Amino acid sequence: MKKTVPCKITYSDEDKCWYVESPGFRNGIMTYGNTLEEAKDMASEAVSGLIESYLDHGDVFYIPPMPREKDFYAIPLDPGLSFAMWLREQRTSHNMSLSDVAEKMGVKYQVYQKLENPRTANPTLKTLRKIERIFGDELVAL
Repeated sequence: MKKTVPCKITYSDEDKCWYVESPGFRNGIMTYGNTLEEAKDMASEAVSGLIESYLDHGDVFYIPPMPREKDFYAIPLDPGLSFAMWLREQRTSHNMSLSDVAEKMGVKYQVYQKLENPRTANPTLKTLRKIERIFGDELVAL
């Protein structure tokens, strides 16, 4: 379920910092960090924000595959965003509407709708178990 986005991260001797770019998106991102780890953290925040914006506006977007080129890193998205995107993908791949899944879960439409919103997705373990039964995918290994 963990979603990642490929970002190119290169060190600039001139500026003494790590530059990040995500050339796969039409608007792209550009950020930097003083260390490689800081650059990765900044990249995660930037691409998560960009994708949330796309989702908010109903924009169609595509996360490109990881290039085999040097200097590309798989940058993880915010966990809430990864979960909301995964859940939406599961629902649509099963040809189900929001209402269909809500009914199978035994919850109101609005309750389920919040699970597909990265800003409000915060499922309980009980809710995750219901989702597992509907889509046949183990989410929580206890």
